[in-house]
Formats: sequence, structure tokens, C-alpha cells
Amino acid sequence: MDGADRDPSTRQRRSGEAGPDGPNEPHASGGSHGPNGSEGPGGSQGSGRSDSSDGAGGSGGADGRTKVTVIVALGANLVIAVAKAVGGLISGSPALLSEAAHSVADSLNEVFLLAALRRSRRPADRRHPFGYGKERFFWSLLAAVGIFVMGGCFSFFQGFEALRNGAEESFGGYMTGIAVLVVALLAEGASLLRALFQVRGKGGDGLRDPALRTVVAEDGTAVLGVSLAIIGMVLHMVTGQVVWEACASFAIGLLLVCIAFWLGSDAREQLIGRAVDEEQSGRIRELLKAQPEIDSVEALLTMELGLDSTLVAARIDLVPGLDSEEVEEVAVRIKRSVAHTFPGTDQIFLDVTDARAARAAAGRDAVGSPAATGERGGA
Repeated sequence: MDGADRDPSTRQRRSGEAGPDGPNEPHASGGSHGPNGSEGPGGSQGSGRSDSSDGAGGSGGADGRTKVTVIVALGANLVIAVAKAVGGLISGSPALLSEAAHSVADSLNEVFLLAALRRSRRPADRRHPFGYGKERFFWSLLAAVGIFVMGGCFSFFQGFEALRNGAEESFGGYMTGIAVLVVALLAEGASLLRALFQVRGKGGDGLRDPALRTVVAEDGTAVLGVSLAIIGMVLHMVTGQVVWEACASFAIGLLLVCIAFWLGSDAREQLIGRAVDEEQSGRIRELLKAQPEIDSVEALLTMELGLDSTLVAARIDLVPGLDSEEVEEVAVRIKRSVAHTFPGTDQIFLDVTDARAARAAAGRDAVGSPAATGERGGA
């Protein structure tokens, strides 16, 4: 950044970079200067924390609805898991036992999701200045692992056991198992409808919530898995061939493994640090370019910090002729404009640079490099 500021004495004031003390430095966390010039911890005033506070409250309400959806799914899965386990032990059906393992895995995962909803809402602190939003993704990853191990692997095991040892069922056992599965289908369907209703209420952003997305995936998989188990048991009863129930167990296991891989991959991307989608990134860039004081946007970086928290870091070149006070006012106004237009952007950093000077310095370095002069590098 050598030569980046036109007035070296105002370098720290003009730059949006955080100082050594972290997010309480000027502009470090989305502009910590409030309307009255006061500073708030972590930039709680100024750049948009205050502008997005309503959005945060709305997120809390959405979290409450998601919590109800998860609790409904948990209650349904606990009752269904007990019923499937009892029915599976009575009938000896491998498909029914596979579904019991599926429901146990789903119940444990709902506990993980409840933990994610509670822990991800904790406020930012000195050790975690960007908050705990990524907790949501961590617990969703654990839920995916639970689906894979407890659901998928056990279903494959039941399928192999059925092929190896066979499975004899009485007519009463068939009827008990099918009755349990029909009740389970109705309960899982009701839970899925509740989750889909909430997704629809959120519009296109419903499946961005990893907790809600996991519930929809689990309930949708449960409905399909129960249907496969019913088909397997009916075909076993009609043909007398246990291979049909074994195939149903394999199909349930494969379904669970695929869902676990999908959920785990998505959680992995968000834990590593995923940028916002290209459409929103382009809109942020266009908003910055539209500011009359910005000559060019040299770089724009974004990262999702949580469900309703996004980091935006931009390197901008301002038009010539602005003094330090004007630069200060422009930076605060631009941050507020970004935060107001995109309510989730509660961490905004602006790095003011002189693009022409930086390119000239880079050109001089390139000319003087060993590759440009033909000199051999090294001591």
C-alpha cells in the first residue's frame, strides 16, 4: 500500500483497515462513528449496525419460527423412532429397523440444530469479534455426519444382514410393520408440510437457513424412506423373497448417504468462508461505483459470516481533491448506504487507495525485477 494515500498524515483515518486493537478502531467494523460522532463497540453505530438492527430483530423472529419447526420435527421423530423400533423387533423387518435407525439419527440431528439456533445468536465478543454465526454451519455439519453414520451405515448393515440370514415374518408382523410405517408416513408428512410452509413464507431465502434446510432434507428423506420401506415389506409379503426388503434397506441407506453428503458439502463451504452470490456481489460493486466520490473500485471481497451477517471489504480509489475530513465523511456515508441497501452487511471495511500510484509502483517493481532485467536472482 506504499504511496496509497495522498495525505500520509491521514492514512489511518482514511483507511478502513482495522487497527491493532481490532474492531473498536475507527472504521474497523463497518464504521464505528455514530450519528453524533460517538464510538460503539465493534462498530455498532454508523456503518449500518444501527440500520440493520431491525433486520436482526426480524432474524430473531425467524429463528423462533425455525425453532418451533425443529421442535415439531424432533417430537415427531422421537415418537416415530420408538414405534418403528418396537414394530421392527416384533416383525423382524430389516426395512423397518433401518427406518428406526433413520428416525433416531434424525432425532439426534434435531438436538444439534436446536443447539445451533441457540449458540449462533450469541453476541460478538473480543475473542470472536464477528460473532458466532458460523456455529450454525458447524452443528449442521455434525447433523450431516449423524445422518451418514447412524442412518446410512446402519441401513446398509440391515440390508446385508437380511441377505445373509434371511428374515421370516408372520402375517401379523407384516401388518404391524406396515401400520407403523403408515402412521410414520403421516407424521413425517405433517412435519415436512410445516417446514415447507415456513420456507415458502421466507420466499427465495428460506433454504439459506442451514437448520431449516436440514429439517426439510430430513423430513423429505423420511417420507421417501418410509415409502420405500412400505414397498419393500409389501413385496416381501407377496413374493416371500426377503431380497425386496434388503433392497429397500440399501435404497434407504443410499438416500441417506446422498443427503448427508449434500448437507455436509454445503456446511463445509460456509465454514471455510463462502462469498455472497455473484448477483449480490455485482449489486454491491455497482452501488460503490455509483458513489460520486469513488473514482474506481479496485477490489471487492465478501464472505458470509452467518445467516444474517456478511463481511464486505472493498479497495476504492477516491476522486482527487478531497481533504481528510471529507474522506472521513464520505467513508461513513458510503458504509451506511451499503448497509441500508443490503441489511445483512454488518461488517464493512473500506480501504482507500491511490490506484494510479499503486499501478505505477507495481510497474517500476516489474521493470526492476530479475525477470525484466535478465539478471540472475539470489544472493
